[in-house]
Amino acid sequence: MSISVPMLFFVLLLADGTSAFRICAFNAQRLTVTKVAKILARCDITVLQEVVDTSGDAIPLLLRDLNRFDDSGPYSFLSSPLLGRSTYMEKYVYVYRSHKTQVLGSYVYDDKSDIFAREPFVAQFSLPSKVLPKLALVPLHTTPKDVATELDALYRVFLNVSQHWQSEDVMLLGDFNADCSSLSKKRQGELVLRTKPGFLWVIQDGEDTTVRDSTHCTYDRIVIHGERCQGLVKWAAAFNFPRSFQLTETEALNISDHYPVEVELNGSPGWPLVYSPVILALPLLLIGLS
Repeated sequence: MSISVPMLFFVLLLADGTSAFRICAFNAQRLTVTKVAKILARCDITVLQEVVDTSGDAIPLLLRDLNRFDDSGPYSFLSSPLLGRSTYMEKYVYVYRSHKTQVLGSYVYDDKSDIFAREPFVAQFSLPSKVLPKLALVPLHTTPKDVATELDALYRVFLNVSQHWQSEDVMLLGDFNADCSSLSKKRQGELVLRTKPGFLWVIQDGEDTTVRDSTHCTYDRIVIHGERCQGLVKWAAAFNFPRSFQLTETEALNISDHYPVEVELNGSPGWPLVYSPVILALPLLLIGLS
């Protein structure tokens, strides 16, 4: 059996060696549910919020299941310490495909004035891009009673991060609670991140990021600063996992009461193709069949 060069190229295209890069944020309540791995496998980097894992076992177990489930890994993770003001503490956790991106640096924002209930755990990642070789991510899970205060303070975090890494390319993302009873439409328009130039809110107002049929709120957001990063945005949306996985509302709420939010950065121009190890092995397999 012989395989021509055009056929080999076609097979590689079917294998989807895409250079696009997807970044997601997800407030997941139960990390042990199998469907969580399916959600994470959609993304090259996912920022998990509201991770309550005092034992430290939940994330390694999740990564084990994810690496078994999906062959586009391997996956690694980066976790913050437990953050909070009381006995209730949470972590931010980055889960990422380690053959496509690496952590270049990270730190917990020094919240000297104690504005944040859970101060951002900032990380800078490499990207497989000549146009945008690195990007800083700033996750935030606000407390509902202080949404406006925390979101306005997020601008100061942006200034800190851009100075720390000498880069204007920064992505702010997470469960901002930025809608409905937590933040009025009028107050949304007054936020510093709305009135200052240069910030692109890619999850639009009015897009439902909640699972319950009784709510329609855009709590979860992705905000991008930097012309290079903004210029690569292909699309952004909430991922309606109950519909995709054909789950009832009760079944979905066993995973989370939030949808993940996602942004995909376009593969052109200047992005090299990045294949998983399985894809890279295909030519040897095909040669063996010839």
